[in-house]
Amino acid sequence: MIDTGKIASWMLRQLDPELAHEIAIRSIGAGLAGKTTPDDPSLKTHVLGLSFPNPIGLAAGFDKNARAIRGLAHLGFGYVEAGTVTPRPQPGNPRPRLFRLLNDGAIINRMGFNSCGIDQFCQNLAHLYRPSHNGTIHTGSHPIGINLGINKINAHPLEDYPALIGRVKSYADYITINLSSPNTPGLRDLQSADMLSQILDAIQQKHSDRPPLLVKLSPDIDDESYEPIVEAAINHGANGLILTNTTLARPQTLSSPHRHEAGGLSGRPLTERSRHVLQHVSQISKGRLTLISSGGIESGYDILQRLQMGASLVQVYTSFIYEGPTVLTRLKHELLDAMSRENVKSLSEISAVSSAS
Repeated sequence: MIDTGKIASWMLRQLDPELAHEIAIRSIGAGLAGKTTPDDPSLKTHVLGLSFPNPIGLAAGFDKNARAIRGLAHLGFGYVEAGTVTPRPQPGNPRPRLFRLLNDGAIINRMGFNSCGIDQFCQNLAHLYRPSHNGTIHTGSHPIGINLGINKINAHPLEDYPALIGRVKSYADYITINLSSPNTPGLRDLQSADMLSQILDAIQQKHSDRPPLLVKLSPDIDDESYEPIVEAAINHGANGLILTNTTLARPQTLSSPHRHEAGGLSGRPLTERSRHVLQHVSQISKGRLTLISSGGIESGYDILQRLQMGASLVQVYTSFIYEGPTVLTRLKHELLDAMSRENVKSLSEISAVSSAS
């Protein structure tokens, strides 16, 4: 039987990366990518007070402007994180700014938070909701995360992040503040324990009624610097961390022609560092924060390993770009197989063990 999904993914890889991305977003948003079957009940998990049909989410960066959330959920993701969205529209960095490293199973991007801005973003989100007597009601069965960032010019983080949360909190099941993209000058400085504390305090003062709040961190932080950051997150009201964003590191093993391009590297070369950061932060946080693992996840065994190391959920990006929607069917089958081999009957068993350890 012809696998139309794989054929479509191959055809898109023949195009300019940004053109291929735009075609994919429009097709998925229009519902042309199809709809998956219900997940095996053993993959269901409960995190942050939310129910997820499976633990595999789509990382921020694919649906930057909330144009294809429902279509993406229908492909089989357990949840979708839209964004990064900025207060004002901005074009991002000059093109070319997105590069495939096919030989390395990786991508380099220096997009620079290209965004439609929060006004248009919220208009797009509104199509997913129906009004109710006390706000809005989500019309889908998959949680939606919203990833927030700041503009390159005239940014005021202590004002911008609370303002953005005020705009999206009635739409989001959870919110992520992005302090770790390598493509916005000065952004990563906000990851320091002091600045993070100030940002979280500013958010808490204005939005004590917000959905669960996560912070996305860089893999390029020194190991000894994670502990004060984690403690700041805990002490100032964050509910979880996403580990990790893309890296500025360039492993010597890279062989693709674009390996020297500037920007954030994602995919297979990030696997080892992402696992290390997860294990390190899990030991520091001791179950006090929900952890979501992202970076170099390519198999169902990778997912099971991350969950056993302390993550409650995972996110994929590069593997979805290269393999298309069929990656989700494969990952879930492999995860079920890995669980069977290790005699794990449901993901709740892993959560119970992780919480106790």
